[in-house]
Amino acid sequence: MGLDNNPSGSLEIQQGQFFKFALPTDWRVAEDGQFAVVLVAPDNAALTIMVGNSGLPANYDPRQFVYERLSPQCPSLSMAEPRPSQPIVGCAHAWEFDYTYTVNGVPCRGVAKCSVAPSYGMCTMVLTCAASQESQWPGYASWLPLVASQVAATNGAAFGMRGVMQQNLNNSREFAEAARQYRDWSARTWGEVTRQREESQSRNNFNFRENLGNVQTFVNPYDSRSIELPTTYSYYWVNRQGQVWSSNDPSANPNVGSTEEWVKMNRYQP
Repeated sequence: MGLDNNPSGSLEIQQGQFFKFALPTDWRVAEDGQFAVVLVAPDNAALTIMVGNSGLPANYDPRQFVYERLSPQCPSLSMAEPRPSQPIVGCAHAWEFDYTYTVNGVPCRGVAKCSVAPSYGMCTMVLTCAASQESQWPGYASWLPLVASQVAATNGAAFGMRGVMQQNLNNSREFAEAARQYRDWSARTWGEVTRQREESQSRNNFNFRENLGNVQTFVNPYDSRSIELPTTYSYYWVNRQGQVWSSNDPSANPNVGSTEEWVKMNRYQP
């Protein structure tokens, strides 16, 4: 998710053609069909995928199912070993896989969960996964996989099998936890954006004031106070009495042949 999203927003439950699903603020629905729902972040750097199929053999390998569904969209896909996980509602068991891939040379990372619902010698498998560019994943890892799992079938034709994943998302504890994690992340993210913007504005104001007054700001090393000095010289020194010595010669040193102690001042950085 891009940093310009409004943190006052929260997860919203959207009704698609076959599913209800949780949609973060400003995300878009890239696919909404009988077998899949794909959600994409505003900056296109993160996404969630839900895809499922019924009528699969009862002993179908979950790792194979995940690989087959992800590899067409994830070049150079690499999957870690599976670990047991909490299945989505309507399924009996699940496995999670950490995975990595690249898109246009950009490394990406995510986590995929395969939930299985056995039925009369067959099974329904549902993949829910969340991923982002690797540099952004630390911010997504705690909440985006939870959001990806918040999908409920509302049409009997979903996956070709009625009943899988039917639940009331509004009243589910899982949705409440996903919403809480999302709000916490969003508040932290927006707080950082606000801080950066305030610092940027402060720097702009500082630079404008210097340019307007034709001055440059230095720091007095004796008391850490800032001093505005003319742009006539590039190098300024100060002694303990607050007297200032200036020069444009980088090799000049007022301590040479002087009984005073002069210290070179550094430019102030807002």
